Amino acid sequence: MFETILIANRGEIACRVIKTARRMGIRTVAVYSDADRRALHVAMADEAVRIGPAPAAQSYLDIDAILSACRQTGAQAVHPGYGFLSERAAFCEALEAGGIAFIGPGAKAIRAMGDKIESKRCAEAAGVSVVPGHLGVIESSGEAIAIAESIGFPVMIKASAGGGGKGMRVARTAQECREGFERARSEARSAFGDDRVFIEKFVEEPRHIEIQVLADAHGNAIHLGERECSIQRRNQKVVEEAPSPFLDAETRAAMGAQAVALARAVDYRSAGTVEFIVDRDRNFYFLEMNTRLQVEHPVTELVTGTDLVEEMIRIAAGEPLRLSQADVQLTGWAVESRIYAEDPFRGFLPSIGRLTRYRPPEEATRENVTLRNDTGVVEGSEISLHYDPMIAKLCTHAPTRPGAVDAMRDALDRFEIEGIEHNVPFLAALMRHPRWREGRLSTGFIDEEYPDGFRRAEPQPSTLRDTAFVALTLELCRKQRLDRHQDRLRPHSGRLAERWEAKVDGHYLPLRVDAFENSPDGLRAVVAGEDGRARRIESRWSPGNSPWTGLIDERPVTAQIRGRANGWTLFVDGVWLEAQVLSPAIAALDRKMPVKTPPDTSQLLLCPMPGVVISILAVEGQAVKAGETLAVVEAMKMENVLRAERDAIVAEVVAAPGDNLAVDSVILRFADPSSQPAAHTPRGVTS
Repeated sequence: MFETILIANRGEIACRVIKTARRMGIRTVAVYSDADRRALHVAMADEAVRIGPAPAAQSYLDIDAILSACRQTGAQAVHPGYGFLSERAAFCEALEAGGIAFIGPGAKAIRAMGDKIESKRCAEAAGVSVVPGHLGVIESSGEAIAIAESIGFPVMIKASAGGGGKGMRVARTAQECREGFERARSEARSAFGDDRVFIEKFVEEPRHIEIQVLADAHGNAIHLGERECSIQRRNQKVVEEAPSPFLDAETRAAMGAQAVALARAVDYRSAGTVEFIVDRDRNFYFLEMNTRLQVEHPVTELVTGTDLVEEMIRIAAGEPLRLSQADVQLTGWAVESRIYAEDPFRGFLPSIGRLTRYRPPEEATRENVTLRNDTGVVEGSEISLHYDPMIAKLCTHAPTRPGAVDAMRDALDRFEIEGIEHNVPFLAALMRHPRWREGRLSTGFIDEEYPDGFRRAEPQPSTLRDTAFVALTLELCRKQRLDRHQDRLRPHSGRLAERWEAKVDGHYLPLRVDAFENSPDGLRAVVAGEDGRARRIESRWSPGNSPWTGLIDERPVTAQIRGRANGWTLFVDGVWLEAQVLSPAIAALDRKMPVKTPPDTSQLLLCPMPGVVISILAVEGQAVKAGETLAVVEAMKMENVLRAERDAIVAEVVAAPGDNLAVDSVILRFADPSSQPAAHTPRGVTS
């Protein structure tokens, strides 16, 4: 067994590998760029080595720098994590030439499966079902359109060296094919240094289901069941689960057998994943093989009890598999939610900044429910523009799917993040979505259920009422604390008012306090709502803490708390709500207050995320049509196309290619619609 391994990665996956290595008694070495010098994985490792400046091409993708770090620290093996160099055959060969073990498959398997065109040919030869398509390299947009028309729209345009949703576009028309071809090539060139793309048939109502395989150097190969990965946004996974709510035992066995056959065909050794597209009739087609550890590997670990990182290390050290296919049993259900630094209310655009508050729910196993949080950040960490926007992977495991989903819903309600925008509100809403809870999934789920983008759900009356009760306890505790302050100038009578009104999300709810007690043992109250029915409230919450957790008539309620002037912002049932508690007299006056309206930005094209301007496709005086491309902005290695929402006339071009823009920076100004009757101005959207 190795004494020292180097992790050629960063963030949560580097921390994940360090945890297993530490448990195995293996010394770890972290590498870091200038942007990551204070990162969590650097602090966790036994030793850390700087490998370059912030851009990945000059640090985490620098093979020579990582080889130098191995020699400097005496590392006998390298775990590549996922992304960066994890599927680069040249990296594997360079390590082997230096006498350093690669904790992953051999270069032959990486090369065969890393090229999507070659991998499909290999899969066909191994007897694996494949999607109809054109596997040759496509040289021009005209050729791409001709091929797409021969296959039949819709088609998927994919980068041959792609992954992580980069270099992928769905085209339903010739125009979309032309533009998608150019964007896919450009993204692929930027992300992978390889602009080859191919085209295949896009399967309607598809599910994305993948099989986890393990294979050693002694001829043993098994699969560990499947993962359902159909909840995706821009071809990138958001929520995964194991097993799939769609597969039956027969289909699972057939997919597993094909995955193992492919692993054997390429002499695979290590953990790997064979991805399939599955249609509504459970016909399945090979998509690709990822020759590395997957982001979503924890759900497989939770349902099988197998540490995949440990198995990878043992296989790389030459040990045979410790499991046979008969040993693999799927127990219970696991769900993973990817916590991203992105704004779900603005098209899931990336968000950067410092985590001023980061309080994930406690990792534990209680009453047959396990909560796990794989993360690479702590409070105070910075989310950088240079790398993937993932903050954490929150996982739950329970005996049943409803149990795992409910546990995830409750955990998300307690996950506190401040300082950046994040997708927890979207994930919390998803866990309550009827179609998700029923397991009726497809890769188009997000587009189908949120065609106009994600919007905050209208709170249910029960949510408004719970929020009012929580806000009332906050206000009464605050007043009681002030009344007892030793520097208070005038003593209070000690009696709290009985009648109050809670203003929640613009709704006024009358409240009556029948009893209230707050002590070091917790608070207890009896409060009647607008329906006149008294409810018992119990909580061990104390001022200054968040979240508020307690019982309302024996029903668990959780509320994240953010204080603001004269009230609070509360996260209840997956929705952020503004709340104030007022006396009836003040509430009557408050109803008469005018409502502030946001400024009019309809005559501006604003940058919807921090990013770099790749191109401006409009000039001053140009009349643009709805849907026409105005600009392309790159953020976190993804190119975002900004289009006109309506017809407009460009009055001024403010930004230029190469500019680094902050959120809401002005890119274009449009003519005043009053002076140009036909010109209606877009704010801009992404695709």
